[in-house]
Amino acid sequence: MHALELAAEDVRNWCGDLTGAEMEAQPVGLPSVGFQLRHIAGSLDRLLTYAEGGELDEEQMAALAGELTAGTSRKEALAEFEKAVAEGMLRVRSLCGLDLEERRWVGRRRLPSSLGGLLVHVAEHTARHVGQVVTTAQVVRAGRGTGVS
Repeated sequence: MHALELAAEDVRNWCGDLTGAEMEAQPVGLPSVGFQLRHIAGSLDRLLTYAEGGELDEEQMAALAGELTAGTSRKEALAEFEKAVAEGMLRVRSLCGLDLEERRWVGRRRLPSSLGGLLVHVAEHTARHVGQVVTTAQVVRAGRGTGVS
């Protein structure tokens, strides 16, 4: 199973029954599930753009700036995440067979990386944030009915 498929499975399992308010809750100062989902979706797009040898466009920069802002419903946040994962898997597969040592550049400062390094970072970064999603969802669920969220 693809690492991104596992990420989507974890999000469905832990977030499927959260309400809209629970998705944006920040219990004990944790980043919200909604933020994490927006960040994962945007990061997949940004990191894969670099892996493909591209640079970020204005739309991607605007999405980055808006990740902290809750503006979508629970259903929309989950759909955006699922779409990003599905597109991400297609984009990763399109890079198969290329030279993993091929040089890539990241960000405005054009930090050096490689195709392989970026693909590893896609998996690592997604897994780290999905872990945060699961943790926050567990805390939110534990606070149901107690007024803690």
